Amino acid sequence: MVLISSDGQSGLTEATTRCATHPKVETELACSRCGKPICPRCLVQTPVGARCRECARVGRLPTYELPPLYLLRGAAAALAAGGALGVAWFLLLPYGLGFFGLVGLLVAFVIGYCVGEAVSWATNRKRGPALQVTAAGGVITSYIVRNVLEGVAAVPTNDFWGYVLVAVGVIVAVQRLR
Repeated sequence: MVLISSDGQSGLTEATTRCATHPKVETELACSRCGKPICPRCLVQTPVGARCRECARVGRLPTYELPPLYLLRGAAAALAAGGALGVAWFLLLPYGLGFFGLVGLLVAFVIGYCVGEAVSWATNRKRGPALQVTAAGGVITSYIVRNVLEGVAAVPTNDFWGYVLVAVGVIVAVQRLR
């Protein structure tokens, strides 16, 4: 390629092109399969060389692909586990006892882990944000079931330790599905 500079001199330079996706970026890289010009932001390193995103066929890991049926199964598992664990919470740690020290934390950890594990099992060990929200809903369901069995409001305004235990359970359930 011959370029003429501003002072009228011509000179030989290496051929540079513009990225197909980012036209403002000059690049000397090209896809090893189709030859399309790519910049470092578009580059996907594969075992056979640098490729564009289309040729590299970048996809999500199967663990994070969540068809609607799996989400429905996860929601059903979260509700069932949350309901059953809410009954167990009612029996082990009645509302009148409040926080009750480490027993309350242990109950929260167990509820969070069990709801997270139930959702994971029902969805064939899938993971992701949608299932994390579903598991959090299961932990909240257990809290509501416990309160309804106690005969108090579903979400009482003066149950600080209950909120703390629910937060701990939600954190454990979400971590289980990361």
